[in-house]
Amino acid sequence: MGNTKSSALSKELLEDLKSNTKYTEVELCSWYQSFLKECPSGKISKEQFEGIYASFFPNADSTEYARHVFRSFDTNADGTLDFKEYIVALHLTSGGKTLQKLEWAFALYDVDGNGTISSNEILEIVRSIFNMISVDDQKNLPEDENTPEKRAEKIWEFFGKKENDKISEGEFIQGVMSNKDILRLIQYDEPQKIKAKLKEKQQ
Repeated sequence: MGNTKSSALSKELLEDLKSNTKYTEVELCSWYQSFLKECPSGKISKEQFEGIYASFFPNADSTEYARHVFRSFDTNADGTLDFKEYIVALHLTSGGKTLQKLEWAFALYDVDGNGTISSNEILEIVRSIFNMISVDDQKNLPEDENTPEKRAEKIWEFFGKKENDKISEGEFIQGVMSNKDILRLIQYDEPQKIKAKLKEKQQ
């Protein structure tokens, strides 16, 4: 089936990624080269992925959140990210269409992968997001969302659910699209922060 470890991207994969992301052939090929340098096996392990996150957030505990992000992108659940999963992840978190981003956000919050979100799953993700917000920044949060519990409750109340109810993907996407405030509450604005951090390093 061809040599998967060769340093050239296969035509099929290249065409697939070009049609499903906003990246050009040149960008994809150059990323593939650096991907292979970092990960000669052609796969990123969960530990490597957590390490990448940790380097972006040296003053925060990003392990839990990175673990959830990794799970949501490991589409074949083999415990690694291949180049395609990695590029799709990059595309989604930095410039994907709103609908794609929300589908990904749903996968992130659907911790057990059963196709619905419970109030406990929302709390689990919100807690992992709070681990990455500095204590000083947490002090500046509005009173009704300055703890993981309060923020999770605010999200849950917005969907009008009782404690043991579940949120389906359709409800989740529709709800978030009709209320920008919920979008702010469910996400950690990592791409902007990562870009800012990279700029700082360059100066």
